[in-house]
Amino acid sequence: MKYRNTVEFVVHGKYALFSDPITRVGGEKLSYQIPTYQAMKGILESVYWKPTFIWYIDEVRVMNKIQTQSKGIRPIKYTSAGNDLAYYTYLKDVCYQVRAHFEWNEHRPELVHDRNEHKHHNIAKRMIERGGRRDIFLGTRECQGYVEPCVFGEGEGFYDNYGELYFGLMVHGFDYPDETGRDEMSVRLWKSAKMENGYISFPLPNTDSPEIMRRFIKPMKAKKFEDKVNFSGLHEQDLVETLAEGGNKP
Repeated sequence: MKYRNTVEFVVHGKYALFSDPITRVGGEKLSYQIPTYQAMKGILESVYWKPTFIWYIDEVRVMNKIQTQSKGIRPIKYTSAGNDLAYYTYLKDVCYQVRAHFEWNEHRPELVHDRNEHKHHNIAKRMIERGGRRDIFLGTRECQGYVEPCVFGEGEGFYDNYGELYFGLMVHGFDYPDETGRDEMSVRLWKSAKMENGYISFPLPNTDSPEIMRRFIKPMKAKKFEDKVNFSGLHEQDLVETLAEGGNKP
């Protein structure tokens, strides 16, 4: 399904590390074979984000062959002096097409004045053209990514007509209190992640999908935003940035 405020882009990089938390014991890290929902959402939030809305990742298309490469890493020891030795297994030469949309954050009534769909959609598309407002990372800081606009589904992908591939149980993402209205943080698990002909259709976190399991992590409070105190709304900073980028008044 394509929404009215849909954005489409391609993100690529030399390496990626969408790490499975189970493999972090002892300092070793091993990437999932496909990106997690939370990683793709984080990339889009680096491109453009406001607490007024929530990004939802509708679909991801894997363009390149899934390949891995292990590297010897010397992480810092936090319990004693010196460095340690660990092996990180990265994905190599990755490229993904992404389709996503945003919806208003109903748990942010204090920002209702900033709900201007046309403005946010246009800014998001301009930021994709410029490569994002902040640096793009493919799962972790050392894996630099690059964002460009694209038409989702165009071009030849390695897994076109490949059929179904199943990846089992994997982390889907996290539920934060500002997006759920609950004073807690929890983790979402995707029961049976799969890819079909290179396309990954994520179950959305705002639905009661039977494919998602949730587990409580810890209590947490949402940050409060107040207009003209710790949030620049519709007629201030965004207007300045829009005009500076050569756009029209929203």
